[in-house]
Amino acid sequence: MTMTLYGIPNCDTVKKARVWLAAQQQDFTFHDFKKQGLQRATVAQWLEHLKWDVLVNRKGTTWRNLSDERKAAVVDAASALELMLESPSVVKRPVLHNAAQFHVGFSDAQYRAIFAL
Repeated sequence: MTMTLYGIPNCDTVKKARVWLAAQQQDFTFHDFKKQGLQRATVAQWLEHLKWDVLVNRKGTTWRNLSDERKAAVVDAASALELMLESPSVVKRPVLHNAAQFHVGFSDAQYRAIFAL
């Protein structure tokens, strides 16, 4: 199975992750969810492995621009899934799918641990 990195190309954290993976000669597919969208099955799979409150970026502009009512409605995995499908920019980036593992965010130390480097 090919490793997939989900994100948007102009996100600084996604850029760092892509550069890191390339520098380590890791073969991966980049999925731009702004252009390619997010499928319900993909987000549901993430939610089987990751907590919804880890996937929803509550510090980002997209979250801050939501109405208070919309924010208050995100209370569980099901409501978070709907929000992520409506507004993919609310997903904390990047999401890395490597074999049966899923990881959110990027740091050099985190990726070194993932790839045992």
